[in-house]
Amino acid sequence: MITQYVEELPDDMTTPEFIRKPIALTIPEGKLAIFRAIVTGKPTPTVTWVRNNGEINEERYKIVYDASSGEHQLQMPHVAVDQSDTYKCFARNEYGKAVVTAALNVIEVGYKKSRALVENVPKEQTKPEINEKFWELLLSADKKDYESICAQYGVTDFRWMLKKLNEKKIEREQEQQRVVERLCNLKPVEMRADGAAEFELEMLLKDPASKVFLFKDGIMIPFNADTSEKHGLRQVGKKFVFSIKGVDPDDAGLYQVEVGGVKIFSTELKLPAVDFLVKIQEVKAEERQDAVFECVLSHPLKKITWLGKNTPLQQGDKYDITVSEDMLIHTLVVKDCLQLDKGIYAAVAGLKSCSAWLVVKADNDPNLHGKKKARKTTRAGGGGADLLKIAQEQHVKVQKERDEMIAKAIVTPATEAQAEDQAEAKAEAQAEAQAEAQVVFPPLDLGVYFTGGLSDITAIIGTDTELVCSVSSQDCDGVWYKDGKEITPTDDISIVKDGTYRKLTIKNCKDDDAGKYRCEVDGRKTEAVEATGKIINSDDLAEFIKPVIIKSGKEAAFKLSFLGREPMKIQWYNDGEELLEDPHIRIEKSSSHSRLLLTKCQRKATGQIKIKIKNECGTTEATTQLIVLDKPTPPLGPVDITESSSTCINFKWRPPKDNGGSPVTNYILERQQIGRNSWKKLGKIGPEPKYRDTDVDHGRKYCYHIRAENDQGISEMMETNDIQAGTKAYPGPPSAPKIISAFKDCINLAWSAPTNTGGTSILGYNVEKRKNGSNLWAQVNPPDEPIREKKYAVKEVVEGVEYEFRVSAINTSGAGEPSAPSEFVIARDPKMRPQFTDKKMKNFMVIRAGNSARVNINFQASPIPAITWLKDGMPVAKHVTVSNTDASSQLIIPTSERHDTGIYTIIVKNLVGQETCSIEIIVTDDPKPPGQVELDEKVSGTVAVSWTPSPDEKKDDRLHYMVTQRDSVKRTWQTVADHLFNNKFTAINIMPGRQYQFRIYSKNDMGLSIPSESATWEVKRKKGRLNNKDCSLETPPFFSVPLKMHNSPQSYECYMSCAVAGNPRPHVTWYKNNISLNTNTNYYITNTCGVCSMMILKVGPQDSGDYTVIAENPLGRVECSTKLVVKGKIFTSHFFITL
Repeated sequence: MITQYVEELPDDMTTPEFIRKPIALTIPEGKLAIFRAIVTGKPTPTVTWVRNNGEINEERYKIVYDASSGEHQLQMPHVAVDQSDTYKCFARNEYGKAVVTAALNVIEVGYKKSRALVENVPKEQTKPEINEKFWELLLSADKKDYESICAQYGVTDFRWMLKKLNEKKIEREQEQQRVVERLCNLKPVEMRADGAAEFELEMLLKDPASKVFLFKDGIMIPFNADTSEKHGLRQVGKKFVFSIKGVDPDDAGLYQVEVGGVKIFSTELKLPAVDFLVKIQEVKAEERQDAVFECVLSHPLKKITWLGKNTPLQQGDKYDITVSEDMLIHTLVVKDCLQLDKGIYAAVAGLKSCSAWLVVKADNDPNLHGKKKARKTTRAGGGGADLLKIAQEQHVKVQKERDEMIAKAIVTPATEAQAEDQAEAKAEAQAEAQAEAQVVFPPLDLGVYFTGGLSDITAIIGTDTELVCSVSSQDCDGVWYKDGKEITPTDDISIVKDGTYRKLTIKNCKDDDAGKYRCEVDGRKTEAVEATGKIINSDDLAEFIKPVIIKSGKEAAFKLSFLGREPMKIQWYNDGEELLEDPHIRIEKSSSHSRLLLTKCQRKATGQIKIKIKNECGTTEATTQLIVLDKPTPPLGPVDITESSSTCINFKWRPPKDNGGSPVTNYILERQQIGRNSWKKLGKIGPEPKYRDTDVDHGRKYCYHIRAENDQGISEMMETNDIQAGTKAYPGPPSAPKIISAFKDCINLAWSAPTNTGGTSILGYNVEKRKNGSNLWAQVNPPDEPIREKKYAVKEVVEGVEYEFRVSAINTSGAGEPSAPSEFVIARDPKMRPQFTDKKMKNFMVIRAGNSARVNINFQASPIPAITWLKDGMPVAKHVTVSNTDASSQLIIPTSERHDTGIYTIIVKNLVGQETCSIEIIVTDDPKPPGQVELDEKVSGTVAVSWTPSPDEKKDDRLHYMVTQRDSVKRTWQTVADHLFNNKFTAINIMPGRQYQFRIYSKNDMGLSIPSESATWEVKRKKGRLNNKDCSLETPPFFSVPLKMHNSPQSYECYMSCAVAGNPRPHVTWYKNNISLNTNTNYYITNTCGVCSMMILKVGPQDSGDYTVIAENPLGRVECSTKLVVKGKIFTSHFFITL
């Protein structure tokens, strides 16, 4: 029931509510009774417990809150009958309350005597203990796998299982928090198509140096980062992937990952006991037909692996993979078979596999050659009805086996509880009836029984061992068995009967004596396991414990032989840290010895070397020492100065922290006098860490380098602080500084060195300044950076302020007395006429109309000048922006127009003088074309060309014109006039019978305008009467169309042609490189009506060269040449005429 205190709840606030309510309990007395509740609400509710009849006190009740799960508990340890009652749980906050009621019913067990009798009644059946492997699998499994794991181990009480699992998870998480910060993405072990298995997890270790171990069925197995090994580990960031190569039946088992002794992840590799009842068969299919492979398994499997040409196949457009409902029939369909699909296909189930060929028959129908064949609707292959029958029979068989297993394994918790209640009630009823009738039970005759059983022991090989048990009677005989076989006394085995004790003694134990031993007395038995342990030979141990002494960079080897029962876990340690194989660590392991090889050893490897050997019988350890000799570490400071006078310095220091494994034989010193760059070697002074230096100058400071030497070499150096010899002697004052020059931001000073240097050289100077009227001197240079030269530029000054300066000298003792102050000086610039500082100043600038114009002028002047800008002698317009600084001026026209064209002048003027500079700015745009073009012939053989001026001619005085001409013969435009500033032009050499055209362009600084084109101009050829007496029609040969240039790729056709005229008809001959081609059959040469042509069918590199055509008749001879270039070579053409 929920009660709300207010009418409306505020935002994000809620009344208490029970997510989990306490439930009614019926429990025997003496047990632990717990009511559990989980509540929500905001603010967090307060939970209280009450009972109807009685109080809840701390003696008999315990109220617990689990913050991790948010669970409230009311616990009643050893619950009694009088605690049976109705209990209420209240949850309250400031907005309401909630209450839940639950009843507790406690069952009274009965009289103590009755319970004792019931306890003495032996139970016929006891609940088997659950294998710890079951819990390890559940801790790392998904919830969906709980049911199958419980069925595997015969667990049917799921409620109890979940409760127990929750407790174990909390314990495991608490353990894991010690070594792991984060653990997620646990993937159980799975088989891969290549026959390997792998499992993975993501794990963030608290200590990246933590060691990761892998166990199989509780036995540690070695693994390597090389995944080609049997067991491999591949780590990528936080992801760990464990792999098992070449899985076989022996690899099945429980695999566990441990870090620092804490179990992190468990997974079980189960290899299904499955075989192929029907294997896949060879399939012969036609092109564009589907091929079907089918197989039948002996046991159901959800999925098997299909391979095609050793490549895993997946469901998709090409392959269709299906499984029957009983998961016995597995089918692969290869769709739309082509020639590329033929090959070997295989089915893999666990460790079993089968394979068959797919043969694709080609369709050789000539009518379909070159055409795409239609896909066929039929299928090739498949098992048919026989395969279905086999699968059905196997399904019935598997189902029958499963039903028998379930019938044997399943015993419901309700049935067990009912049987226990009935037996308990029956025993109580009998006990009460006998008590009322005052019946005395006769003593129970239990016969002979064991009062002390056998215990598991570990026997050391080569020693004697004894198994002992005790019985309730001295007169009985015992029979001993080993691994089920009866033991008879021999020389090495004796059986002793000592009162109630029965002993089995084994002398000089061997490895064969290990096994399970049993003693039977009067039908009762006790068992124990004897295991033989390892032992290390004393001589081998004595040799092993001898210290190994090597030099740095060398290798050290340790070997120890032993005896023991396999499997054994062998570990090597160096000063408690386990050694794992790496490029400098090699570990050899066998059943009889182990060897450790350390290469390129460093000094830090010095320490205790320990081998730890462990098997199921116990653990043995052996230790030795590794000493790596090396040069010592540097001596330790700071130095302790015991004497410092004008004649000597005496000091001492501490020895090196590590002498390198050998005593220090010498200390090597060198000394530097402060202020000098050189070091003086003082040599070796012996093994004592102290030194007395008598070669010193009074007042000077010295620094020492100290190195330690042993048999292996010399250490790094330790540098001392500066040590002064005797008292300090300061230098005298320098001369008063002189003012060299003064500016508004800098004042230059110079001075002379002091006459008294204090007996040492001057290291530098300090400069101080003071404002006029102030008593405070301020140092100009940094305290730790003395001025080396006798001059300095003081830049930290304020313009217009008057200053004075003084200087003090510095030697090894420190800074001496300051000098007398300088004269007062004002921080300001000297007067200077304005000067322009730009080396290359522009005096002309062209700007496109609409763009911005920017002019920068740099100058120097003192005092600061006044700046004036003029345009054509007048002040600039308002839209022109001028920006000035102390040393520059900038003129900006944001959006220039044509009227901004002009000469801009800057005037820089101060008290000393003035300076001017001018720049011409032309603002223009793309020119507009001229107007109509007119043609006129005023003189024969010429044409007068005139045109209307461009509209921009008045706006742009730099605008001019360009004239181009084209005739009907050349048919290309040629420039005949440029830079014309008028509107007329006379074209000459105008030939009758040809047509001429003219184009006029406007041109300015932006470029050319579009042209204005004239009409076509032609002068007709005048016809005259022919005088047959004086006219001759014979003409020498000439080329009306010459050869053209040719550049041809290889293997292409090349066609050359030209036109020849002449009377009488000329004879034509073709040449290549001066060799006649008229009779060469590789060239096809024709001459039709004066058109001469030659064709080369396939051009090759050998066809490159010069080609010439010669035409000749009685009146003359003419030739024309060209060059053929293959593969893009450059060619030329020339023309010769000979009369």
